[in-house]
Amino acid sequence: MNEAKQEINVESIVGINQQTFRQKLAAYKRHPGSFAVLIVTLLAAAITIGVLLSLIIYILAKGVPNIRLSLFEWKYTTENCSMMPAIINTILMTLLTLIIAVPIGVFSAIYLVEYSNRGSKFQMKLVKIIRMTTETLQGIPSIVFGLFGFLAFVVTFQFSYSLLGGAITMALMVLPLIMRTTEEALLSVPDSFREGSFGLGAGRLRTIFRIVLPSAVPGILAGVILAIGRIVGETAALMYTAGTSTDVCSGFLKPCRTLAVHMYQLLCEGKYMNEAYATAVVLLVLVILINVLSAFVAKKLTKK
Repeated sequence: MNEAKQEINVESIVGINQQTFRQKLAAYKRHPGSFAVLIVTLLAAAITIGVLLSLIIYILAKGVPNIRLSLFEWKYTTENCSMMPAIINTILMTLLTLIIAVPIGVFSAIYLVEYSNRGSKFQMKLVKIIRMTTETLQGIPSIVFGLFGFLAFVVTFQFSYSLLGGAITMALMVLPLIMRTTEEALLSVPDSFREGSFGLGAGRLRTIFRIVLPSAVPGILAGVILAIGRIVGETAALMYTAGTSTDVCSGFLKPCRTLAVHMYQLLCEGKYMNEAYATAVVLLVLVILINVLSAFVAKKLTKK
């Protein structure tokens, strides 16, 4: 009889993911605190989604009717307010920033995770300083980076307003983000992967590049996607370092205007509000396309 009861009890147990809405609601009613947390969580999610949708709808409603072919002409004039040079400059700025920041951030995270744990006391203190510095840099406002970039690259190194100066400044801004996300991605890889590779005779370097990094690619790309979003949407730091030139950038030491700076300048002038809203729509679509493309690449690399 006891065995039969135990079998019945075991069979009557239903996983929480297989429960109906009524069963979950009854369980929450038995625990009022959990029910309150559920309500607050759902309310916060609804507010977040509502704000996001309202912003998107507002931007589309204001911007889509003002999109016209003249906004995509190759050369900017006061008549067409073309955003094509700004789109190209945004892509160039993003690529150059990632070329600078991603290798430094990824290899720094590899050092912190894979090599620093077995170092001397001095090395351990150095690692703590590095981590504290990266966390501090994440909280510094972008305008401070812009002023630093202006004093360092525009004034001291005499780059003037340039694509290179803006890219280096943006690399300094997104470097802590890439380092932290890569570090967390590497820490999420089970140690059994490393031990299995070492057991088969592979060295540390081969283990890192053949086993650990491929397993951490989704987390690393998540950090890169966040970095791209910050680069594309940045204005303050780039106005002080890259300038506001309306032409397509023709060299690393030439000034340029990204799409976000272009939209800001149109809004400040006050005469091109419709064009600014149209630019906001294109900027929104560009960010979405970059995120979708990055997610697609991450999915393909994960399958491999």
